[in-house]
Amino acid sequence: MDKYRDCYQKGWERLLAQGIEEAALDARLLLEYVCGTDRNTLLVHGDREVSAQEKAAYEEAIARRSQRIPLQQITGCQEFMGLEFAVDQHVLVPRQDTEILVEEVLRELQDGMRILDLCTGSGCILISLLRYSNGCQGVGVDISPAALEVARRNGEKILGIEGECTFLESDLWEKVEGRFDVIVSNPPYIRRGEIDTLMPEVRDHEPRLALDGGEDGLDFYRRIVEESPAYLCGGGRLYLEIGCDQGDAVQELLLRRGFREVNVVQDYAGLDRVVHGSWPIL
Repeated sequence: MDKYRDCYQKGWERLLAQGIEEAALDARLLLEYVCGTDRNTLLVHGDREVSAQEKAAYEEAIARRSQRIPLQQITGCQEFMGLEFAVDQHVLVPRQDTEILVEEVLRELQDGMRILDLCTGSGCILISLLRYSNGCQGVGVDISPAALEVARRNGEKILGIEGECTFLESDLWEKVEGRFDVIVSNPPYIRRGEIDTLMPEVRDHEPRLALDGGEDGLDFYRRIVEESPAYLCGGGRLYLEIGCDQGDAVQELLLRRGFREVNVVQDYAGLDRVVHGSWPIL
């Protein structure tokens, strides 16, 4: 039988030859996924024998990663806000940058508030907000029924409370009813002409529907900012994740629409990441 360390080394070398940037990390994580082990196994038990079944599954996983299929689509999960979310090819992989958006909402979120999450995808934003608050209720909206199925599974697994979190198939506001204390969204914001320049994992394997923000990347921001006051309670807040070069443009959209206390928030790299503002009490 092959040794654990030898399998890892072969996987690493194959990914490196295919130009995978984090070949060593991905090779280790895939081996742990297949064998049900942890990082200490490589360090302490590198001579562990790998069964023929484990070896075959690992080689298949390495082959898929070599085709630039995202690691998270192979393992079927991604950690976000300390929680484990299911992911597949129908949703964007939750990214650490989006944790900035969740953290900003949590600063102002109070118990019992109603939250609307537009373009919910895997549901990671809404589910995290509900998991780390008390008595809040949320609606997650997406145009993709396949994405909503993933979101529902995540909601049941992480929250497990019926009625606290519902998911709605809708083209943004199309089927949304009622008013909310918080509206949050990480909408498609990549400029259409730039999508083909993205890394293959994103360009070829993540849903284009969740990437394409129109010619200037601002199509969804215009629609969300224009209509959100009809769905916000007085004093309610709108939070938007943005691309690093969109802060000024999205801030201007909110100000022109009449939002107050409009702020641009940077991520840990010092790049613009979130714009938020409050709707006045009329």
